[in-house]
Formats: sequence, C-alpha cells, structure tokens
Amino acid sequence: MAGKDVIGLAETGSGKTGAFALPILQSLLENPQRYFALILTPTRELAFQIAEQFEALGASIGVKCAVIVGGMDMMAQALTLAKKPHILIATPGRLVDHLENTKGFNLRALKFLVMDEADRILNMDFEVEVDKILKVIPRERRTFLFSATMTKKVQKLQRASLQDPVKVEVSTKYQTVDKLQQSYLFIPVKFKDVYLVHVLNEMAGNTFMVFCATCSNTMRTALLLRNLGFNAVPLHGQMSQNKRLGALTKFRAKSRSILISTDVASRGLDIPHVDVVINFDIPTHSKDYIHRVGRTARAGRAGKSITFVSQYDVELYQRIEHLIGKKLPLYVTQEAEVMILQERVAEAQRIAKTEIELEFPRRRSGENYVHHSMATGSFVERSSFFNNEMKDGSEKKQGHGKRKGGVLDDDDMEEAPGVRKRLKGKKKKHRH
Repeated sequence: MAGKDVIGLAETGSGKTGAFALPILQSLLENPQRYFALILTPTRELAFQIAEQFEALGASIGVKCAVIVGGMDMMAQALTLAKKPHILIATPGRLVDHLENTKGFNLRALKFLVMDEADRILNMDFEVEVDKILKVIPRERRTFLFSATMTKKVQKLQRASLQDPVKVEVSTKYQTVDKLQQSYLFIPVKFKDVYLVHVLNEMAGNTFMVFCATCSNTMRTALLLRNLGFNAVPLHGQMSQNKRLGALTKFRAKSRSILISTDVASRGLDIPHVDVVINFDIPTHSKDYIHRVGRTARAGRAGKSITFVSQYDVELYQRIEHLIGKKLPLYVTQEAEVMILQERVAEAQRIAKTEIELEFPRRRSGENYVHHSMATGSFVERSSFFNNEMKDGSEKKQGHGKRKGGVLDDDDMEEAPGVRKRLKGKKKKHRH
C-alpha cells in the first residue's frame, strides 16, 4: 500500500494471490482506469484461476478482467481487449502476439505489473517474451514478484527492473508446509506401475495428483489406471486448451479422483480437496518438488506426499532432501502384498500399449509419432517436439488416420475435432 516494489516469498497455499490482488483492487478504487494491472503467469490454468480470484474479490466494485492465454481464439480475445478491461491476466507468449498484432492495444498506461511464480517467468523459457513486454510498458509502474521459490540470481531479478524493492519472506530457507507428511518409496524402475496401483489401492477414498515427467508417460499412466478401473484424467501441455480446462473441472468437481499431470499443474493451482501428491517421476529441478507437493496441505489443511525413487533417481532425490533440509521417512509397503498385483498390472500395461498402437498406428519410421486424444485431450508427441507447428495451431493438424469407433470411444476420450467428418468424406485417403 505504501507504493513500493515487492518481492514476496511464502510457502505454497498461504494466500499470495490475495496479497497482490487486494492492494491492486484498492488502488483501482482510488483512481479507476482501464488496463490498470497486468498479471503474468507461466501456465494457462493458473491464469484462469487468478482471474476467478480477482473477480470474486472485486465483485462489489465491478472490476473487469480478461484472460489472455494461448490455445484460445485470438479474435475473441482481441474483442475482449477492445472493451478495455481493468485487469489483464496473461501468459507471456500470447500477450506478445496481441501487443504486436492487435490494433489499438497497448499497455502505455499500465500502473501495476505482477509476476506470479516469478522465478519461472524470469527463467530462460520466457526470456524473449518478457523482454518484449518490459519494453512496451511504462518505467513508472509498481512491480510485484511472488513465488514459493525465488531465483537468487541478481541479473534475473534486475530484468524485472524493480526500483528499490522490499523483500518480504516468511522464512529464509525453502520449506514445505508443516502439516504435509512427506515420504519416499525406493523401488526398482520396472515395478513402478505396480507400486503406484498398490499405493492408490491402499489410500483409496482420497483424491490424488500424480506427477509424471513427460506427456506420453502421463497418457500411458492414465490409460493404465483406466484399464484397472480407476477414474483417472490426464492433464498435459499437448491437449487442446478446452480439454485441459475440462480435465481440471472434472477433477475440481470431484467426478474424477485422480489427476495425472506433467509439471503444467505443479505451480499455483489451488484445488483444496487434494489429499495426496504422488511424484511418480521425480522432478529434475528440486524447486519443482516444493511446488508439486504444495498442491496438497493448502491453507492450513493436512496432506500427504509420496515420492517414487528408482535406482536411477537417487542423486536427484538427495538434492531434494538437501534443498528442503530434511530427511524423509520411507513409506512402508509389504513387497509380497504389492507383487500380488503384478499380473493384473502387466495385463493392463499390455492393453494400454495396444490401445495406443491400435488407435494411432506409427507413421514414417523416422519420426516417433504418438497421436492421442483422451480425457480431455488431443496429444501429439514426436522427436521434433518443439517444432513451431506444435504451438497453438497443433490442434487443427491432429487426428489424421484415426480409426472410427476405436478403443478410446467413451465420454472422457473425445475424438479430436473434425476427425469423423474427414473420415466419412475421405476414406480412400486414409493413411496407415
């Protein structure tokens, strides 16, 4: 409120969104103007969540928010921007697109810039976009950086061009929440699936978030668990935006009890009823561990986290223990009990593999294609993964060569848009 730039550091689930939303809304009340504040977030889902918070907190003063993220229609967003909202919540890439291409849209009058999950935004991934944004907004502004983990590198913080900032931190060392019971499981890599199924059975009745390292592993695990009768939904970056939101909505509404996700859901998402976080694949960056396990035990509730450590993950696991400054207890399992499940799990693995291969025959031996659409998601993975076409246009390109009425035809596993029409019209051109 005193008008200083702030770097805010506090553990997950402690209310950082409110800490920047309330002062902004207060200032907006005192001198109302359009395009008043810009909040940058690293993921699209987090942007929608922050917008909900702003709308809830600012409902009585009639605050107008706009969410500008990739995966959505640019024209519709341009029309929203033309209405000149007070608060913009955006992911850096799509905001730059609008600054460059949408006529009449600029942020020259901006008063507040907030970087939520600031260490992630100031990372190299968003370097080009953030630099472009900083060039077109006024120097006379207030800048807030908020995160549960903050970068120590001065150059990175200087890029946010803070002026005489105040650092507010709850504790100097990175910490996880006290009410979180953390443990680890040391297991051979080939039995990971069996142990996952065992843990899910042991703790049946809870709500789980399972974190995987890659999109394809997310898909595979979701299919595997589906075959064993668990109601799991996947969430990852190669699903279309509507399906990503669909997956989250189902999980929030408790109609699905297991969310299997990549790190796209590891930061900022506030789903109060998550009881257990499982790190199925260990995070490569130790800081991501703090964010992942922070999806449970939020706002004073209790929660559990279990990290699967295989023979290849020992070093990464030790780094995590070093970062949080504690030795975690072993999660106790009876090997004989777990191995009873092995046959059923092996069968489900086989079915999941066949489903993927039947639905999406491999094409062009040189490129590793896995096409998939499920639980709310079309998904393409290939060795040339970061090709430009993977960006927002990818949804339009997916889905050639799908079989009609394939194995994945059920409510959660929607076909990619327009596939059926194409199949009806062009059966001759069907490639295998």
